[in-house]
Amino acid sequence: MHEWALAEGVITTAQKFAEENDLTKVTEVIIMIGELQQIDHDVLEFTFEQLKTELFKDAKFILKTQPAMFKCRACGNEWSFEAQGLTEDISEAIHFVPEMAHVYIKCTECESPDFEVSQGRGVWLATIKGVKEDE
Repeated sequence: MHEWALAEGVITTAQKFAEENDLTKVTEVIIMIGELQQIDHDVLEFTFEQLKTELFKDAKFILKTQPAMFKCRACGNEWSFEAQGLTEDISEAIHFVPEMAHVYIKCTECESPDFEVSQGRGVWLATIKGVKEDE
């Protein structure tokens, strides 16, 4: 279950940030997740609750999705994953193996299969909020 390892990484990074910035309590952590990442949000949220330490006892872990965007290398057109109009089965296949996108997706303008994923991959910490002891 990669959600557990991901949650551990987020907690570790947020804890390090808190220490470096003299935070005594973390109140909010916003995690951005690319639409093409195969992350179960419910499992990840549950895992955060299980891994909370004293520093995070009142923290809200907020998961936000970054929409997938593509850019055609042939004509420069940009479009969203949603605009492609794929069936649920194909969408799921791409979520499991994002590299499969080139098999199913073509430019919405020129129909070229030569494109790049310009956003919608990866996981990162967008915001960490907290309070200092003297606040």
